[in-house]
Amino acid sequence: MSKIVVDTSVIINGQLIARIEAGSIRNSEIIIPQAVFDELQSQASGKKEQGFVGLEKIKKLKELSGSFGLDVVTKGNHPSNDDIKFASSGRIDALITDVAKQNDAILYTSDKVQYLVAQAKDVESIFLKPEIKHESLEFLKFFDEQTMSIHLKENQHPLGKRGKPGSFLLTKLGDEVLSRDYLEMISTQIFDVTRISDSSTVEISKNGASVIQHDDYRIAITHPPFSESFEITIVHPIVKLSLDDYSISEKLMERFSDRAEGILISGAPGSGKSTLASGLANFYHSGGKIVKTFESPRDLQVNSGITQYSKLDGSFDNTADILLLVRPDYTIFDEVRRREDFRTFADLRLTGVGMVGVVHANSPLDAIQRFIGKIELGIIPNVLDTVVFVKDGQIEKVYDLELKVKVPTGMTESDLARPVIEIRNFADNVLEHEIYTFGEENVIVPVAKRVQKVGIEKLAEDKIKDTFKRYDPRAQVEILSDNRVKVIVDEQYIPSIIGRGGSNISEIEKSLQIHVDVVQKDPESQNTFHDLPFTFSESKTSLLLTVDREFTSMHADVYVDGKYVTSVRIGKKGQIKIPKRSDIARNLLQTASSQNDIKLFLKDF
Repeated sequence: MSKIVVDTSVIINGQLIARIEAGSIRNSEIIIPQAVFDELQSQASGKKEQGFVGLEKIKKLKELSGSFGLDVVTKGNHPSNDDIKFASSGRIDALITDVAKQNDAILYTSDKVQYLVAQAKDVESIFLKPEIKHESLEFLKFFDEQTMSIHLKENQHPLGKRGKPGSFLLTKLGDEVLSRDYLEMISTQIFDVTRISDSSTVEISKNGASVIQHDDYRIAITHPPFSESFEITIVHPIVKLSLDDYSISEKLMERFSDRAEGILISGAPGSGKSTLASGLANFYHSGGKIVKTFESPRDLQVNSGITQYSKLDGSFDNTADILLLVRPDYTIFDEVRRREDFRTFADLRLTGVGMVGVVHANSPLDAIQRFIGKIELGIIPNVLDTVVFVKDGQIEKVYDLELKVKVPTGMTESDLARPVIEIRNFADNVLEHEIYTFGEENVIVPVAKRVQKVGIEKLAEDKIKDTFKRYDPRAQVEILSDNRVKVIVDEQYIPSIIGRGGSNISEIEKSLQIHVDVVQKDPESQNTFHDLPFTFSESKTSLLLTVDREFTSMHADVYVDGKYVTSVRIGKKGQIKIPKRSDIARNLLQTASSQNDIKLFLKDF
C-alpha cells in the first residue's frame, strides 16, 4: 500500500475526500499526523468553524475508508508548548513534513508554502490546488431581486427583508422551521467556498461569531457561546446608484465637486448611507481622483479601480499609515464607530486627504454630536464641512459647518464672545444650531427661528431700518440686545455708512443711542430681494400703484432711482393710493421720469 500524509489544508477544503470519491486514491494508508488532530481540536474547542469542519471531514474519511481500501491511521507526537507557541512561524507544518519523511510517505497539501518546503527537504509531495465549486450555495435560494437581507435562525422560520431602503417588509420565506443541522450545512458551504474563492474573505473570526464577505453578500454567522442559538444573517445590496440617481441640487453638486473634503454621511441602519457613499466614491474616481476605502467588512459596491482596505493587524490606525504612502485624493471611511475610528478620520482629514465618513445616526445633528469629545471642539469644522443626512434612500438634509468668534445667539454682552461652530442648513443658509463651550461643557444649542416682531421692538426695528435705507434700500436689521443691533448691507454702501475715520457711524450711533455692527451682506442672499411688479395709473385725486391681490393689507417701501421715499399700506384689491396733493405724490412726479424709475419692495416682517 502507498503511504499518504495529509495536512490540515487538504482535509478542511475537502480536496482529499474529492480525490478519494473520484477514485484517484485507492488502496492506500492515510496517515494523519497527531499535530493535525491537535490543531483541529484546538480550533474546535475555540469555537472556530474550520475546526468543526476539519473534524467532520476526518469522520467522513473514516467512513469512506472501507469502500476504497484505505487504512486511516494517526502517527507522530503531540506538539510541545514551544511548537504551539511558534505555530504561526511554521513549527506545526514542520512536524507534518517530518512525519512524511519518517514514514517515506507522499505529502498531500493545498498550502503552497508547505509544498515548497517539502520539496526543499526532498520529501515527495503533491499540491492539490483548491477548486472553486460551481454548485449553487444553499442560501442563494432565499434571495431574489427584491430581497435586501435574509435572517436564518435555529428553530425559527426563515425571514427576509424585501423592498428598498426606507420601504421594506419583513416576510416569511418558507413554512419549514430551520434546524441546527441545516444551518451548520449552510455554514460549512460558506466556509468551504471562502477557502477556495478569491472573491471571498473572512473579515472577522471570533469565539462564536464570524463575518464573511462573499462576492457582494455580507454574511454574519453566530452561535453559542456568543449567541443563544445558531443564526445566519446575510445582507445583499439590491441597488447600485450613481449621484445622477439622487435629487441633488446644482449648489450641492458644486459643493461635492469643488469644496467638500470633509463629508459625513449619516442615517439610520438600512437608510441607504453606504449606497450614497459608493456613489460618491465612483463619482470621484470617474473624475480622475485616486480613491481608497476603509471598510470592515469590505462590502461597498465600488468600481474595480478603487482599492478597498480593511484593518491592518486589527486597527485602522495601521491602515492609515499605509494609506498616506499611496497618496489618495479621497478616502471613503465606511462605518465610523469606535473612538479610535473618529481620531483616525480626523487625523487623515487634517493631513489633507479628502474624507467621506459613514456614521449611524437618527439625525444629522446626532452625527455631529458623536464627534464631540472624540476630537477637540475647535477642529471639528476643519474635519467636517458638509454633513449629509440620508433617509429612505434619498438625501433629506444637508448641514454646513463653520467656526466663528462671536457672541452666541441669545446672549447680549460683548464680553461673552467665544469660538462658536455655526451649523447652517445648506439649502437656504439659515442658522439652525450653534456649538460652543458653556462653563466646562460643550453644548449644542438650537437657534430659534425668527418670529414676527410686534409692539415696541417692531417700531424700533422700523426706525433703525429707515435710517440705513438712506444708504442701502435693501438694508436688513437684526436686534441683538436692548443696546446693540446688526445692520446687514451691500458691500458698496459700507464706506458711506462708516464715513471717514468712522465719523458717520459714530453720529448714527449717537443719534440712535445704540451700538451698531455693520456687516456685509452674503453675496448668495443678495438676489433674494426682488421688487414687486405693479401697474401705474392715475385717478382724478390719486396716483394708483396696483399689485397682485395676494399682497393686500401688507406694507411696501417705495423707492425712486434707488432712494427711499416712503412706506405705504397695500389696500383692497392690491391698490396703493397716493393723494396727488401730498408731498409724496409731488416728489414722485418730479423725480420719476417713467414708471421704471419707481420700485416697490415688500417690508420684511
